[in-house]
Order: sequence, then structure tokens, then C-alpha cells
Amino acid sequence: MPRPTGNVRLKAARVAAGFNSQQDLADALTEHAKDMGIRGLSVGVRQVRRWESDNPPWPQPDCQRVLVHLLGQNMESLGFTPPWGSEGSPPDLVRRTLAGGAAAWGLAMGPGRAAAVSQPATAGTDFEAVTRSHRRLYWSVAPTKLHPAVLAHATLGCALLPETSDSTRRTIAAALAETYLLAGRIEFFDLSESTTAHETLLFALQAAGEADDPLLGSAIIAHMAFIPGWAGDQEGAQERMIAARTYARRAPASAEFLAWLDAVEAECETRCGNTRTALHLIGHAEDILEDGNEHPSPQWMDWFSPARLAAFKGNTQLLAGHLPQARAALLQALEAMAPGEEKQRTVVYGDLAAVEAASGNPEAACEYAGKALDQLALTWYATGMDRVREVRRALTPHQHQSCVRDLDDRLYDWSTTLSVLRR
Repeated sequence: MPRPTGNVRLKAARVAAGFNSQQDLADALTEHAKDMGIRGLSVGVRQVRRWESDNPPWPQPDCQRVLVHLLGQNMESLGFTPPWGSEGSPPDLVRRTLAGGAAAWGLAMGPGRAAAVSQPATAGTDFEAVTRSHRRLYWSVAPTKLHPAVLAHATLGCALLPETSDSTRRTIAAALAETYLLAGRIEFFDLSESTTAHETLLFALQAAGEADDPLLGSAIIAHMAFIPGWAGDQEGAQERMIAARTYARRAPASAEFLAWLDAVEAECETRCGNTRTALHLIGHAEDILEDGNEHPSPQWMDWFSPARLAAFKGNTQLLAGHLPQARAALLQALEAMAPGEEKQRTVVYGDLAAVEAASGNPEAACEYAGKALDQLALTWYATGMDRVREVRRALTPHQHQSCVRDLDDRLYDWSTTLSVLRR
């Protein structure tokens, strides 16, 4: 008789608690998190499947709390092995990071009051240079390859911070915030790990506070708004956007940055079904960009442009049912995109495919979806693949046509299937 495989302890605890399927447990954890006052935590069946695998990843702190509280057993009893091993205590840095709060990285001591100042002033610029390189690499390197390097760099920053003071400390703290922001972006947009992204962005916000950089703090909080926004939690997204705009008022924000805040809120409103409000916000963003102001955008803000705004607009018009306007906006975005915006290009191709599918043009829809797959083969982007899958669902009434069958052959060939499952 074959031996059971996977994390049998968690599976046994799940069944004993009355959750017959992984989906049942995922739903219960999400609801239980709300009951415990943990906002923004959404557990999917994919995450539960990973936890019940042969090598389950160590869950994020909020997930640990909910798992333990719901199933009534500690993490080790549920089959999880801590990152520091099953015996002994974790290294001090890992323990402080998991604990969170101001104690992480020695921040409780406050700026300029590190216990031992041993790093030279060049440490700040050197650490910052690597952060800048990672930021550029994001647009060309596969996310699964870049993400571990970014997290390793963040670990180095955590170790350096208590060993510096004054301007060097602020430089490292700001670069550390950028590093965690990049890691959070990868987790949310590229790896579809919203719970992990939330925890990572909290670390980014803490580092931005140490650097006393309100504009960077605003950018981080606005990214955090995507998480409830994409889950349809309008109240949670609005709360974060109010905070993001409050922080932006404390700094000389560029017109581009202010327009991006409008675009973020517009996307959240769109995801929550409020396309009229979203289009109003996009119109306001267009006015801000046209008027401009005297403040330059920060170097780290490399994820927004007029072309990206046009893409936001086209997606909202698509979901609002304004198909001719959406087609025009998306084609405008495609034409205006510069080299290096390949990830966003896959999203625009996907949205153009959706426009054609909704317009009853399956051949044109499949052509744009194919272009998105061509780009995804070169530059993976989970958000782009999600758009293609949505188009394929919309093409169900035409699934016996040869163009749709050809699209299926591409969607489910060996390389594409393996790429999706590996990520």
C-alpha cells in the first residue's frame, strides 16, 4: 500500500477540522482572518496546495496566526519547518524580522543612534547602486530569478542599517525601502502572491519611515492599495489611497507622481465595478500631466508614463463597455510605449484582444492574444497571462473556430504550460 505523500499533518488537521477540500480551507482562512481583524489577507487554493506539498513553504506571519488559531495546532504540528531549521532558535536577524515592529533592523534606537557605527560613508552609495541595478533588471530578468537576489539584498540592508548613522543610514534605509518595494511588486504583479506582497510592502514602509521619505512612503502605500482593490475590497483600497495622498502632500510630488496616484485609485475603482468614478480619476490624471509642475519625478519611479495612463484608461473603458474608445486608447498606448515596457505591452495586447472578443471579432482577438503570448515567451508577466486567460474565457462561444483552437494549442503547449506551473 503506497505511503501518503505531501504534508500529511496539515491535510489531517484540515480534514479533522471539517474542511474536506483545499478550497474549503482556503475560504475558511480568508473569512477567519477577517474575524481576527487581519485585513487584506486572502488565501487561495493554490497557496493551500503548496502548504500540503512535500516541501511546504513557511507561511507569512499573518497566515501563521490564522492557521494556528483556526486549526488549534502550532506550526510544527501542522507539518511546517521553520526557515532556521527544526532545532534551536532562529538567527537573531530572522527572529527580529519575523517579529516585525520597530525592533526589526535595530530601528528602535532611532536615526543616528546605532549601537556600533562601523560602516564607511561609501556603504550607502554602494548599497544604493545595487538597488538601482535590480530596479533596471526587473524589466528584463525573469521574476523567479530576480526575486531571490532582491530579497538577499534586502537582508544585507537589514544587517548594514544598525552599523551606520546620519546620512549614510538614511541612504541605506531609503534604498532598503526601494528594494522591498521591488520585491513586493514582483510578488504581486509577477508571482500572484498577494499575501506575501502585503508583508513585504510593510517592511518597505518601515524602511521608508526610517529614511523619513514621505514620497517613497506614498508610493509604497499606493502599491498596497492594489491588494484590496484587486480583491474587490473598495473600502480597504480607499483607506490606503487616502493615506498615500496624505504622504504625497508632505513632499514635493511631481505631476507624474500625482497622476499615477489617480491611476492607481482608478484601477482599484475599476476592479470594484466603479468604472464611472475610475474614468473621472483618469481624466483628472490626464489634466495633471498636461499642466505639469516644477517638481521632477524620483529616479525610482520607472513604472508610469503617459502610455501607461492610456493603458489604464483603455482597460477601464473596456470594462465599462465603451469598446471603440477602449480600442483607440489601447492602440495609442501601444504606439507610445518605449523600449523596456515589454511587460506592460503584454497587458495592452491582452486588453486589445478582449476588446475584439467583446466586439464579436474572434480572429482579431486571437491575433492580439497571440502577440501577448509572443511577448510573454520573452518576458514573463503574470498579469499579462491573466489577461490572455480572461480573453480565452470570453471566446468560449467561438471555441470551435480554427483561430480559437490555434490559440488553445499555444496556450497549452509544453513550454507555456511548464512556464505557468513553474511560476
